[in-house]
Amino acid sequence: MPSEADILLGCVNNDNSSQHKLYKLFAPKMFGVCMRYAKNKMEAEDILQEGFIKVFSNISKFKNEGSFEGWVRRTFINTAINHYKKNLRYTKELDIDGFEIENNKDFKIIEKLSMEEILAKVQQLPEGYRVVFNLNVIEGYTHKMIGEMLGVSENTSKSQLLRAKKILKEKLIQYHDGREQF
Repeated sequence: MPSEADILLGCVNNDNSSQHKLYKLFAPKMFGVCMRYAKNKMEAEDILQEGFIKVFSNISKFKNEGSFEGWVRRTFINTAINHYKKNLRYTKELDIDGFEIENNKDFKIIEKLSMEEILAKVQQLPEGYRVVFNLNVIEGYTHKMIGEMLGVSENTSKSQLLRAKKILKEKLIQYHDGREQF
């Protein structure tokens, strides 16, 4: 098996075999990233394909500063954000001053659910909420950074996260309660 550096060099030289190896190496992880941002599997597959096109088109721009996997991941996150922006119908500015923040209680039902069950509920969030939730909770971006990436205010990012968490909590409770009856 060739090293990551050999695969990278082959991709820079547009070698199809190296591109295939890179795809095989990163597709499973990057599909997971895409699934978190997408509404469904088909949309995630579209983002995955678009992301790899961007990776192969821009691979010569990778400067060996930091990990290559981190560069690829960032490319896929940006692709998912661009996909979101392209499909954005409108952005609603919300002021979070009126929102009450609930104390986070130890949410025991989450421990009883699989990652696939939780991911399915995250995918059901409205698109803007889902993107902000992923960027903040999963990727660790600040609301200021999210606002800049999405072209919304920091307060909009905060309010969308609060609403996303509320909706997700409700969905998980309903799902768990429905599951417990069987």
